[in-house]
Amino acid sequence: MSKFWSPLAAKLVPYVPGEQPKDKKYIKLNTNENPYPPSPKVLEAIQAAVNEDLRLYPDPTCQQLIDTLADYHKLSSKEVFVGNGSDEVLAFAFAAFFDPAKPVLFADITYSFYKVYAEFYGLQADLVPLDEQFRIPLDEFMNRENGGIVIPNPNAPTAMLIPVDDLRPVLAHNQNQVVIIDEAYIDFGGESAAALVREYPNLLVVQTLSKSRSLAGLRVGWALGSEELIDGLNRVKNSFNSYTIDRLALAGAIAAMEDESYFLETAAKVSATREATSAALRELGFIVTDSKANFLFVSHPNVEAETLFLKLREQGVLVRYFKQLRIDRFLRVSIGTDDEMDAFLHAVKAIVQP
Repeated sequence: MSKFWSPLAAKLVPYVPGEQPKDKKYIKLNTNENPYPPSPKVLEAIQAAVNEDLRLYPDPTCQQLIDTLADYHKLSSKEVFVGNGSDEVLAFAFAAFFDPAKPVLFADITYSFYKVYAEFYGLQADLVPLDEQFRIPLDEFMNRENGGIVIPNPNAPTAMLIPVDDLRPVLAHNQNQVVIIDEAYIDFGGESAAALVREYPNLLVVQTLSKSRSLAGLRVGWALGSEELIDGLNRVKNSFNSYTIDRLALAGAIAAMEDESYFLETAAKVSATREATSAALRELGFIVTDSKANFLFVSHPNVEAETLFLKLREQGVLVRYFKQLRIDRFLRVSIGTDDEMDAFLHAVKAIVQP
């Protein structure tokens, strides 16, 4: 610990992303990236944006991208906010909407960045335990005092989806608090809550280009909500950094949203591979949760998860292992191409059925 650190920096426990080793070539199934490249139209748009205008600041309002997203979601531009990845959008939302005097509610087993944001902003975190089937118990979000709620749908790392109509009681019961629905993985089999934005002024839906549109390297995310909520996000953003998205990212993001046919095609391929891999793992004796994301959450009754993780790594296959109470017998496995998943299954079979 450095003597130069502030008290805040000293107490933080930062988020730890999936490893990105460089020692050799791996089949990379540990960070939930899309195995398919982005739309060719995205690459064309970025290449076209590489010109002398890079000497100029990008549009701080990101208006063209906001208009594109508004058209896509059938909302007004005043109901859309964009940021440098959905992580940044979530960070701004924690700052804009949650009161340190009241606890923010989210699941005990979920995206670990939520805890980091809560600590960073000096918020109380009230963790809601998942049930024995790893489902988020929505009734708990209606029975606990809170200053805000975060529900990922589907949840990570469990991959389980909540039907959008099941979210309505939570939104109705918490009309004086902001309810964030984090939809990073919604495009792989779920229905978005975006259609509820005008019905519930306390709803903020957060999405990203990183997963279903193959643009984790571009860093663009957005939020959908009432004009009042979007104004709050803009107040925070413009007190931090007015130019959060660069010219190349803006061009690529617009092209990605406009090429819907490519997005639907690749998302469907990932979902089909997920279902085939899930079935094959069950045949090998694995417990597999019902995934509607681009990853699987799996456990084998006879082989420890950490052992599987290490042996797979030795064979050049990276998956994610969380050494955390209640889920330390599970692995999170991102969905790759059919060939990558075949190689993963071949490696797994050699471990569980030597």
